Amino acid sequence: MTKLFLGIIRFYQKAISPLKPPSCRFHPTCSNYGAEAISRFGALKGGYLTIKRILKCHPLHPGGLDPVPEDWPDSRKHRHS
Repeated sequence: MTKLFLGIIRFYQKAISPLKPPSCRFHPTCSNYGAEAISRFGALKGGYLTIKRILKCHPLHPGGLDPVPEDWPDSRKHRHS
């Protein structure tokens, strides 16, 4: 599934994205973010991060630098004992 998702992203980057004006509010672009997230975390976790990122891409969000996390976000690290 990882290869399929990466193939879809690459197709978008090569065939569709060049036909559109630049519009991504973030760096890296959403498609580059998706490719990196899926490569690093696999189709399910990387896909989840990618969808979360795409949902932030709207006029009310300022955008800016938003890299893929180095490690999987672990909510247990933020709990107090």
